[in-house]
Amino acid sequence: MTVIDRLMKQVVKAGICTGCGACAGCDLTGRARMIDSPRGPVPDPDTFPVDLPETAWDVCPGKGIHYPALYRTHYHRTPDHWLSGITCSVHTGHASDPAIRAEGASGGIITRVLIHLLEEGLVDAAIVVKQGVPEPLKARAVIVSTVEEIREAAQSVYIPVSVLDILPRLEPGKRYAMTCLPDQSSALRALQAAGHEKANQIAYVLGPYTGTALYPAAISGYLKSKGVARDDAVTSLKWRAGEWPGYLEIKTASGKVLRSQKIYYNFLIPFYVTQNSLQNMDFANEFSDLAVGDAWSPVHEARGGGYAVVVT
Repeated sequence: MTVIDRLMKQVVKAGICTGCGACAGCDLTGRARMIDSPRGPVPDPDTFPVDLPETAWDVCPGKGIHYPALYRTHYHRTPDHWLSGITCSVHTGHASDPAIRAEGASGGIITRVLIHLLEEGLVDAAIVVKQGVPEPLKARAVIVSTVEEIREAAQSVYIPVSVLDILPRLEPGKRYAMTCLPDQSSALRALQAAGHEKANQIAYVLGPYTGTALYPAAISGYLKSKGVARDDAVTSLKWRAGEWPGYLEIKTASGKVLRSQKIYYNFLIPFYVTQNSLQNMDFANEFSDLAVGDAWSPVHEARGGGYAVVVT
């Protein structure tokens, strides 16, 4: 049985694929593709080579990555506290630039750090997830190389997006920062440990804690509940529009503007939560260099403006 056949049978069809894209990222010809499905991105077996390397199986977070072994490889030791992993520091904060803070979902921390890395010449480009690519209801990982492009990709995305399938597109000799979810971070570190050339061009890894992602049907269900006709196309979708903590904002071709505060559209979670959100064992993105999550504290919420817990 080929590696891709094994992945399709034991991971995708078993319902444990996280859609990270690591398997596609192992095909350095760049022909392997992830395709959209009702459960998020999955490998398209017709595009994968029959000689896909065994590494694609080894690094699959859906099948499972051996965290103690990866800790010993990456950090050279295991954590004293498994809930948060190995940490250098923990802070609560936000971007000092008010505009960047307002644009971001969690105080603009990741956006500001990416801009710093780019401006200081520490990276040549960044890999970020952007809503609205290739169309309003979808999101994709994109490579950005300007401050403006980084700021345009600010905000949370709450649908599954593959990230590691972008690795074959990295330009030789360039250094990148990458934003990714915990399962993607661990798969990336496993690829780096295996000597994956493109993976080792990722110099900095930033990302959120394990969030609650929703299957794409969440939005169609929400639109139906609001009486939006099927032929009234969505022209814009923002998951955290407005002042922190933000609200879901959807605009349609007919001119409708739907808004729902985050605390209320969270009620979609019991019906549309992704399997990966439930099965992910890594809450604090333990293999990122910097991880953030909303600082849900009555003190910070009363102050407004947006705060994040920042773990390095």
